[in-house]
Amino acid sequence: MAGRSIRLSRRNTDAVITSMMLPIMLMLIFVYFFGGAIDTGTEYVTYVVPGVLLLCAGFGSSTTAVSVSEDMKGGIIDRFRSVDIGGGPILAGHVTASAARNLVSTALVLGVAFLIGFRPSTTPAAALAAAGILFAFIVAISWLSAAAGLLAKTPEAAGGFTFFMMFLPYPSSAFVPIDTMPGWLHGFADHQPVTPVIESLRGLLLGMPVGSTPWVALAWCGGILAVALGLSGVLFRIRTA
Repeated sequence: MAGRSIRLSRRNTDAVITSMMLPIMLMLIFVYFFGGAIDTGTEYVTYVVPGVLLLCAGFGSSTTAVSVSEDMKGGIIDRFRSVDIGGGPILAGHVTASAARNLVSTALVLGVAFLIGFRPSTTPAAALAAAGILFAFIVAISWLSAAAGLLAKTPEAAGGFTFFMMFLPYPSSAFVPIDTMPGWLHGFADHQPVTPVIESLRGLLLGMPVGSTPWVALAWCGGILAVALGLSGVLFRIRTA
């Protein structure tokens, strides 16, 4: 199932290229167009890279919603069920392909970030911890995207999940410090899932104190994953009843 989903991705090259290149373009825009006007206490490229990594993960996972929706609409699910393949393996294949695409996108973003001046100050253990948190986030939102694909009636509607994942990093600490935002926005920005993940990545990659933030980030990822798994199972049974 994972191999099938990866082959489908290769056929839809325009969507794959967009999901890989758009985060890079946004990073270049923020660094070179806006970075000089934003005071973060450090080089802006260093500050912004963790947020761009999550933006990249969001774009990459959102294509899963479209792929799942196309499967549900195209009738291939009936063929799979006729040979006793359940919903779990089918959706897991899409999620595995999403994780693979995201790993490639992440490598590209980090490569461009190094070219424009990103210099992490970390240890091997901290780097592995950062990679683990990022991977947990990718898996969680990929399953959430699969659930969104089951919920949507058409692939076009499933594509709307991209807007949600594109929006969520902005009211967080991804691109500007939260204390520079209006006061009424602080509560949401401080207590949404993206912020602790970004703060964990930033702290671990730059050698800054992180406290309990990584555990909060993992708790958010675990909660999203649990909800997405349960919702996917229910929705798949309803759609194939």
